[in-house]
Amino acid sequence: MNRSSDLKQKEVINISDGRRLGFVGDVEINLEEGRIAAIIIPGMGRLFGIIGKDNELIIPWERIRKIGEDIILVDMDDRFMRKYFD
Repeated sequence: MNRSSDLKQKEVINISDGRRLGFVGDVEINLEEGRIAAIIIPGMGRLFGIIGKDNELIIPWERIRKIGEDIILVDMDDRFMRKYFD
């Protein structure tokens, strides 16, 4: 079992194109179900991870394919990725 703080140490990589998306900055929790709903990667425009949310990359938990010791592999399609990187 992992703690949410353990997830923040891991780099996120998209397996569909090999792109390095960044490191987990936060998690979104579904309180009704008591589970993690998404991981959040802060955008480049954030100052120390606290100011601004415009460029956050929110990855639904269902898109996570594997959590390893150092990385998290996600499978994001091109349509979703264009929203954040074009």
